[in-house]
Amino acid sequence: MGNLKKKRRLKMNNHKRRKRLKSNRHKKRTW
Repeated sequence: MGNLKKKRRLKMNNHKRRKRLKSNRHKKRTW
């Protein structure tokens, strides 16, 4: 289960990076 948390953190970091780019194209897909 710890591995799943690591993956979730990685996805969250990716989402923050995407927000910085101001691309609203993939806003609905959060995971």
